[in-house]
Amino acid sequence: MTALYGGTGGGSASPAQGSPRRIPFPTVDEISRHCLQDDEPETVHIEVHLPGRPEPGRLREAFREALRRHPRILVREAPGRWWRRRYEWEVTDGPDVEPVSFPPCAADALARARERALAVCPPLTASPPVRLEVVTEPDRTGCVLVLTVNHTALDGPSCLRVLATAAAVYGGGDTPGAPNTSSPPPPTVPDRSGTRGLARPVRIAKDTHAPRTGNAMLLSELPVPPRTPGGPTVNDQLLVATCLMAARWNEVHGRAPAPVRITMPVDDRPRGASGMAIGNGTRLVEVGFGPEERADVSLLTRETPDPAAVARLLRRTAARTRALKAAPGAQLGVAGTLLTVPAVPVGLRAAVTRGLRRAAGPWTSTTLLSNIGRIPYALDFGEAGGATAVWFSAPARMPRGLTVTTASTGGRLHVTLRWSRALLDDAAGAGLAGLFQRALAATARAHPGNTA
Repeated sequence: MTALYGGTGGGSASPAQGSPRRIPFPTVDEISRHCLQDDEPETVHIEVHLPGRPEPGRLREAFREALRRHPRILVREAPGRWWRRRYEWEVTDGPDVEPVSFPPCAADALARARERALAVCPPLTASPPVRLEVVTEPDRTGCVLVLTVNHTALDGPSCLRVLATAAAVYGGGDTPGAPNTSSPPPPTVPDRSGTRGLARPVRIAKDTHAPRTGNAMLLSELPVPPRTPGGPTVNDQLLVATCLMAARWNEVHGRAPAPVRITMPVDDRPRGASGMAIGNGTRLVEVGFGPEERADVSLLTRETPDPAAVARLLRRTAARTRALKAAPGAQLGVAGTLLTVPAVPVGLRAAVTRGLRRAAGPWTSTTLLSNIGRIPYALDFGEAGGATAVWFSAPARMPRGLTVTTASTGGRLHVTLRWSRALLDDAAGAGLAGLFQRALAATARAHPGNTA
């Protein structure tokens, strides 16, 4: 099952009046704020498929109650001049705007909602920076909840937790853990311990006949890869499949072999009764593929990769990810600290940050793989039923221009490839998604025990 959608654009709203509590932007929020671009909105897209349809009034009330129980989501950017020393969040008592909407039932309603999720970012000037659309179509018995998140303020797992609370409130059950009212811990930037040397990572070969602005995405539903006791995890198989996809794509497009580097978010926040810190709370590590894979490059980039070579790659990847996950989460380090020290006006820091981002572009990882894993919440909306599928997608800004996001529900793997239209057109994106599916199947055929 696949679907292809794209979009461009932006959004705006006016803040409500009042004197709410203020908290400084965490480091990652500030750096994200510095680098915003209108042509590639920094949105996280989440969609939840339900077998039934919730009652509009009750859903609005349940979502508002969930916001109240997780007040860190009720934020807007405080106004200020370029010479102020910090960006600040204002924590509001309630929403500035109605966050839940019910677009008209139409045959293309879901396609249009997905386009808006990529193109129209909830503004930072209105609380909350999240939009929830309840989408229905004439030939669909249930509905789809499409959430659009401004990634400068929140990440996907945070918003999913808020939605899980709304589901529990709507269904009359217990909330999935107590709310956490504190600010999230400072997130981290890529830990490069999985890389080798200073070699530039390979870029995904460009393939578009009409470059455009904005992102597009393709959604697929696949079987969850099988596991053997003590063998590579599903996440390891997804990393290897992403590496094989990138290597094979570039081989077909005439690119010389070069190291693949994959950014992988790691979320250490609790999901249980202690609650999750709401905000941008994941740390990023980078999994490098290069020197050890050179001997097998011709075997790995075949149309059908050699199973023994894939098994060797799976074994090495499992060792790399174990080491990265076990290591303490790196903070933003000296560079990140210096960039966000409020010693000079925030406008000057923004200019420096954007300049450094452009200069570091050639060393940006090949792609990002975000594996949400098995959805840890029931997402049961009472008479509307529980979630039958959940998809996520992360922003795909240039120079990386490509992200792969996965989640599993009911024994099925829900995969989203999202790309910059400056890098790929729709046909190329569909071709890349097909390569990912074949690469993932190749990992299932490669048992690590087949090699010496």
